[in-house]
Amino acid sequence: MVDLLSHGLSDDGGFEQSLFSRIAEDLLAQGYCIRPAALPEAMTQSLCAHLHSMDEARYTRAGIGRAGDYLKNRFVRTDEICWINGESSAGQQWLAWAARLQTFLNRRLFLGLFSFESHFAHYAPGDYYKRHYDAFRGQANRVLSIVVYLNSGWLPTDGGELVLYRDDEDRSGVRVVPLMGTVVVFLSEEFPHEVLPAQRDRHSIAGWFRVNATTPDRLDPPR
Repeated sequence: MVDLLSHGLSDDGGFEQSLFSRIAEDLLAQGYCIRPAALPEAMTQSLCAHLHSMDEARYTRAGIGRAGDYLKNRFVRTDEICWINGESSAGQQWLAWAARLQTFLNRRLFLGLFSFESHFAHYAPGDYYKRHYDAFRGQANRVLSIVVYLNSGWLPTDGGELVLYRDDEDRSGVRVVPLMGTVVVFLSEEFPHEVLPAQRDRHSIAGWFRVNATTPDRLDPPR
């Protein structure tokens, strides 16, 4: 588990508070929020520089499930991931920003968010993640999902959209182009979603705010 608050950095002022307020308002109104170019530019550039400097060996093939139920299933998803643990300056900035968002949403929406986990995600050309929910069925663990995009010069013809569906019956969904700095937040248990194949390398961060699902019989580690 990452102690988010230990990485705390100072608030950059009213812009951040305004963004957090808009996220909270959208979550209350519709259960999801899509904000283009919302991540602070300096942090976005720092994260981009870091992910492009990382050794490719740090990425692992993504899977589905948790612990003993974890399974690498290329029918469902073909991306690769690298968990963010705060070892880099860019990672610390990101975790601090997420910590401030967590604190704000807990105060504003009383969500009881307890911990946060996130990873870089790389989709090579043709990679995808088929329609799914982020919350594990029957467990109240992941409450809010957040996605941030780190792709410069992305064109509509490059594909790779996130499609956020309102419910199981929705077949059209809301499409989100993975433009640099776009922030997407949604209720993990409420919105099935998928990632469509792209024509070029696609980079993002995916994260989840969690409640404490530890019971007397079971510990609940972040991953």
